[in-house]
Amino acid sequence: MNVLITGASGFIGHALCNTLAEKGHIVKGAFRSQEKLLKYKNNMDCVAIGEIGPNTNWTEALRGVDVIIHLAAIAHVIKKSSVNLSDDFRRVNTQGTERLADMAANAKIRRLIFLSTVKVNGEQTIDQPFVETDLPHPHDPYAISKWEAEQALYKISKETGLEVVILRPPLVYGTGVKANFLRLLQLVDRNIPLPFLNLDNRRSLIYLGNLVDAIVTCCVHPNAKGETFLVSDGENVSTPELIRMIASAMNKKAKLFPCPESLLKTVVALLGKKEELDRLLRSLRIDSSKIRKVLNWTPPFSMRDGINETVKWYINR
Repeated sequence: MNVLITGASGFIGHALCNTLAEKGHIVKGAFRSQEKLLKYKNNMDCVAIGEIGPNTNWTEALRGVDVIIHLAAIAHVIKKSSVNLSDDFRRVNTQGTERLADMAANAKIRRLIFLSTVKVNGEQTIDQPFVETDLPHPHDPYAISKWEAEQALYKISKETGLEVVILRPPLVYGTGVKANFLRLLQLVDRNIPLPFLNLDNRRSLIYLGNLVDAIVTCCVHPNAKGETFLVSDGENVSTPELIRMIASAMNKKAKLFPCPESLLKTVVALLGKKEELDRLLRSLRIDSSKIRKVLNWTPPFSMRDGINETVKWYINR
C-alpha cells in the first residue's frame, strides 16, 4: 500500500511513518518546508508542499498514492496580526483539508483518514462519556475548524466516492510528547508538590502507540469506510491517579496535597493558566466501543505500558 502522510515530521506523524514502513508499506511524507524535508529524505519518499490552505498544490504528493493520512493542522494561532483569529484555523484546518480531499478525489485516491479531535464533541463530560452519535459541540476556533473540516470531507465523499475515515482522539501522550503532558512529567520529576489530592475527575487519554495502531487499522479495514470513531486507551483515570502512575514509572512517590478547587482556580486565573488547569480539573471520558466492535480493534498497549514508555523516553531524552 502506498500511503501519503501529511504532518509527517510531527509527534504523531513521525511514529506513524516508522510503523507503516516497518509493516512493509511504501510511505510518502508531506512536509511544509525544504528544511524539514532534507532531515527525513533518507528515510522515506518526501515532498515539500509549502503552506497548507485553500490553494495548496498537492499534485506531486498525491502521485501513486492509495491512502492519505491527514495529520497536518494548527492547534494554536500562528498569525497574531489576523483580523479574525479564527481565520488561521479555518484556512489550514478546514479549507486546507477540503482542498486536499478535492484533489484526492480527482486523483482517484481510494481513502482519506482524517485526524480530528474529541473537542468536536465538547470540552468536558458530566454524567456520560462522549459517543460518536452525540451532537457536536465544539467551543474554540480549533475545534470548530476541525468540525467544519469533517463536514466538508463527508460532503466530498458523498459526491465523489472518496472513502473518508475520521478519528477523534483525546490528549495523546508518548515518545516525543510536548506541551501540558511534558510539563506534568517535569513537575513530577522535580518532586514539586501538586494540589490535586482530592480531585475526583475522570479523563480518557490515548497512548501514541495505540493511536498509530488504530490509524493503521483504518487504512486497511474495509469496515472503516465512511465511519467516525472516538478512540482512546479504554481506561479513564483521575488526575491524581495519572500523577501516581507517572511517579511510579519514575520510581518516585507522588507528592500531592489537598486544595479547594475554588482557591486553585482563583490562583491559576491570576497566573493566566486557567485553560491549562481546566484540562486537569475537568472530566472528559470517551466511549471507544464503536471502533472495537466495527473494526475488531483492541489497543495493543495498556495505559500503564504507555506511561512507562513515555517516562522512559523522558528520562533518556
